[in-house]
Amino acid sequence: MKIFRITGIIIFSAVVLCLVCIGVIIFAAFLNSPAETIPAEGALFQVNEKESGEHIIVRLENEKLIRSGLFLRILSKLTGSETSFKKGMYRIKPGNTTLDIHDILVSGREEMLKITLLEGWTSSKMALYFEEKGFILAKDFLQIVKSKEILEKYRIPADTAEGYLFPDTYYFPVGVSAQAIVIKMIDTFFQKIDEYTIRDKPYSPEELHKKVIMASIIEREYRSEEEAPIIASVFYNRLKNYMPLESCATIAYVISEIKGKPYPKRIYYADLEIQSAYNTYRYNGLPPGPISNPGLTALVASLSPASTSYLYFVLKDPQAGVHEFSDSFSQHQAAKNLYIKTD
Repeated sequence: MKIFRITGIIIFSAVVLCLVCIGVIIFAAFLNSPAETIPAEGALFQVNEKESGEHIIVRLENEKLIRSGLFLRILSKLTGSETSFKKGMYRIKPGNTTLDIHDILVSGREEMLKITLLEGWTSSKMALYFEEKGFILAKDFLQIVKSKEILEKYRIPADTAEGYLFPDTYYFPVGVSAQAIVIKMIDTFFQKIDEYTIRDKPYSPEELHKKVIMASIIEREYRSEEEAPIIASVFYNRLKNYMPLESCATIAYVISEIKGKPYPKRIYYADLEIQSAYNTYRYNGLPPGPISNPGLTALVASLSPASTSYLYFVLKDPQAGVHEFSDSFSQHQAAKNLYIKTD
């Protein structure tokens, strides 16, 4: 009889324990369940530098992004992650449990925004695009582009980093600073061209700057990627022969960037007389600085131009973007008469 009584007590205790465990599990599952107040697009939550885990948990609870701060405290204590929440901006989405949010903050998977900057854009156009997309103010971007600290850091021998802002698709965290953006773009520039420079005889900052200026012109002139090195050869040949570059792209730059007028759809003869050091019809040699931020095709063409004797080129097929190249002015004139239609 006594044995049956002991067995009954054990069974009863086991049942009670199971019920308690089930209750704890259900309660924990409830506390871990997603908060119901998170908007459909999610909520941004920023973890600040050196912010304590306790302060982060309190803010999450106050902003109604988690159901229970207690549950997150216990979870952080059990996993030893109390001091592992990483600085950054995070998007907490509907359906994220407290465990999900804990893992996001510990992993450092910040909310990232995508932006694509096109080859040949100037820094001013990039600045306006960053502002349009809600990243930063245009004026802040342009201020950093002209920062002496940045220019000295990268040994850029100019008053601006124009030409060194590599056009590409980037992913930046929400709340990124203008300085972080500019640094990332310049870092990318040097990473991209590194394999195309001679490592045992690297370019000096001044030599590289001339290559960048040339690349910025090539970028605005070529249409077909295969022709970029040939166009580069034309401009280098003209420099060797003390001839003006006569690039319409530099005239367009003067009109749109220096004079602040709309980008011209057509260049007129009167435009060729504009007084500006960037006017490569009036002045020999390279312009004072880059007229755009070139992509890799133009940079490689500038660093490794084709070997030709061409001195001229004219667009012969606007749709295909291919040119007719000539060695002499008479050949060039014949090509212009053939391919350029006048009103």
